[in-house]
Amino acid sequence: MPLSHAPAPPVGAATTAPAPPAPRHWLRAGWLMTASGWSANQYSSLLGAYRAHLGLTAATTTALFAVYVVGLIPGLLIGGPLADRHGRRRVALIALGVSALATCLLMAGPAAPALLWPGRFLTGVGAGTLLTAGSVWIKELSTPPYGTAPSPGAAARRSGLFLSAGFATGGLAASLIAQWAPHPMVLAYAPHLVLAAVAALSAVRAPETAPAQTPDANAPEAVPAHRTPFRRLVVPVAPWVFAAPSIAFAVLPGLVDTGLHGWQTVYAGVITAVTPGAGLLVAPLARRLSARHRLATAATGLFVTAAGLVTGALAVAHAQPAVALCAAALLGAGYGLCVAYGLTEVAALAPPHHLARLTARFWAVCYLGFCTPYVVTLLGGAFAPPTILVGIAAAALLTLAAVLRLGARSSA
Repeated sequence: MPLSHAPAPPVGAATTAPAPPAPRHWLRAGWLMTASGWSANQYSSLLGAYRAHLGLTAATTTALFAVYVVGLIPGLLIGGPLADRHGRRRVALIALGVSALATCLLMAGPAAPALLWPGRFLTGVGAGTLLTAGSVWIKELSTPPYGTAPSPGAAARRSGLFLSAGFATGGLAASLIAQWAPHPMVLAYAPHLVLAAVAALSAVRAPETAPAQTPDANAPEAVPAHRTPFRRLVVPVAPWVFAAPSIAFAVLPGLVDTGLHGWQTVYAGVITAVTPGAGLLVAPLARRLSARHRLATAATGLFVTAAGLVTGALAVAHAQPAVALCAAALLGAGYGLCVAYGLTEVAALAPPHHLARLTARFWAVCYLGFCTPYVVTLLGGAFAPPTILVGIAAAALLTLAAVLRLGARSSA
């Protein structure tokens, strides 16, 4: 039997080759966001270690926690215009260098505790600038002609996922090193320097998406059209993005770990991993909620945050570390949903030439939530910690009601 052959294509007919896969440049830039999250959270799990090894008071360690925000706000506000004017890659890499310098100052803290203050301040400056330039860069690298994200919202959420990965791993790694390694307050920061070097080598290979240019004289006129929905629908939710995890990091461990003799630092590290880890796990839920209605993501995030605060109050009232871990998971889920909502909303509202600036404003309002532990400390003289946490939960629910009302008014 003769062998059968497929008919040859007609002479001159074009053969269609499979399209090459789109380059994933956004993955190269994503390491920058992971380094930013790592730098922010490596200190959080060491609060107890600083009190034990350096004799710092609870008020001092909490104030150092808040100094990060003092540096972060100008970093955010400056980083947006700089990234629009000089390009994403250049600004992001400079910010990464500032972040590495800050880590070096923190490593010198045991020998000169006064250096902890500029170290934390510069950590905020570097993280704020990197958040702005990096978030926009990843979003632009995820969309044509650089990438093929399924939607602009999905592209915007990717930076939040990389940030959460850094939050989750940085605190845990620092706590484990501080628990068992020699010179804990020095070596705990070493992994961030390695990660920063890897991130820099990866990011320099990603293309620039916004070439250096002079400011557009008409650019400021584009902002007012988007200012009202941003102020009504994004600003009320934004502080809860980091209010929830900062309570989990800086408040809960010190109130429930009295029975964990010798394991307080590891426990704090576990909490700093569980909280943003839960934020990563809710990413599919955030995607589904956003597909239905973007406000549904914010509403769910605020409700879960309130549930986490109430659970945290129960954990503190009965000194239950296991219950506090459950509270941290809920607070992390609330963080993940709120940050996904905010980044998606900003991507939908901002014109391309103003995306970095509006993203900077979003992150600036988000990081106001990092002052929450200091507020809890101040209120601790007048109220019991469980009462304070329940009061903050009530504020989250009031924010939820206000956002739903404003959202209904905007869509009417």
